[in-house]
Amino acid sequence: MVQAASRQLAETVQPANGLMLAADVGGTYARVGLVQTGAAAPAMQRYHKYRCAEYPGLGAILRHFLKEAAGVPVAQGAIACAGYALDDVVINNNLPWKVSLAQIRADLGLNDLMLVNDFTAIAYATRYVRPHEVTAIASTQQPLEGPVVVVGPGTGLGAAVRIPNGGSTIILSTEAGQAALTASSEIEIEVLRRLLRNAKHVPVEHVLSGPGLTNLHAALCEIRGVKSQRLSPTQITSAAIEHREAVALEALRVFCAWLGSVVGNLVLLYGAQGGVYLAGGILPQIREFLLESDFVERFRDKGAMRALMERVPVNLIEHGQLGVLGAAGWYLDQRRAQ
Repeated sequence: MVQAASRQLAETVQPANGLMLAADVGGTYARVGLVQTGAAAPAMQRYHKYRCAEYPGLGAILRHFLKEAAGVPVAQGAIACAGYALDDVVINNNLPWKVSLAQIRADLGLNDLMLVNDFTAIAYATRYVRPHEVTAIASTQQPLEGPVVVVGPGTGLGAAVRIPNGGSTIILSTEAGQAALTASSEIEIEVLRRLLRNAKHVPVEHVLSGPGLTNLHAALCEIRGVKSQRLSPTQITSAAIEHREAVALEALRVFCAWLGSVVGNLVLLYGAQGGVYLAGGILPQIREFLLESDFVERFRDKGAMRALMERVPVNLIEHGQLGVLGAAGWYLDQRRAQ
């Protein structure tokens, strides 16, 4: 009886062909992969990135991916997605369609499909990151030990905390992007004052995200008396980096500084003395600008806590396949723990 139960658990954890389906779903892109599960760490065997708005739902994306994979049989899957599952439906403000886990299980014939928060998956995957795969934003000669916070602006702003726990890892998922935005400079106060005209609650991601950068640019145009053209995040970053528009340049400078302040707050709130990983779709595109910005100064500018903050490293990672690998790794560990 015990042997049969052990064999059943092994089959649940380890797919017969060693492959499982894993996806990282954001408001703009869905990243999908077939992941090899037999090695010490999950390894990507096939990967593709889809633009969410071009498909009627996540099920359609996953069906297309499996069809392109020549019908490789999979019975297990993990989806990393912003938001939470309530009655098997994902609650999220940034997705273009509803996500029903029950419907996806039925459509794809998956015996086992689990959901994990997208930044929980990325935080989980940071343990696979090697030193040469990161860009140091804030370095320190005397790093501390402790929890690590992973945060990044994309379609929204996500954050999670990786907490060491002996030989295992605990991931604390958060909704930091929905917390109230606070201001620490005169221009930030002016921006926040204008945003509060239209809403009693202005969440952090209303400024510190891709769409947030557009909101920030529009507010600064109003403050500076310039007609707003409602530029996209890509247009703003391009105009700023190429010094083609003064307000765009100011917007990106304010964005980086404000992000540094918020990330520093997260370190203090969660005791993340082990460091920070910055992810998200925007930051790799503005890496050089970020390095020259006021991000680090604002990150460390925490009064009496500055000495502590100067010993907390901040590294930028490419989002890429990390969320997919993290979803797979999280799923396997969840199953092993049962």
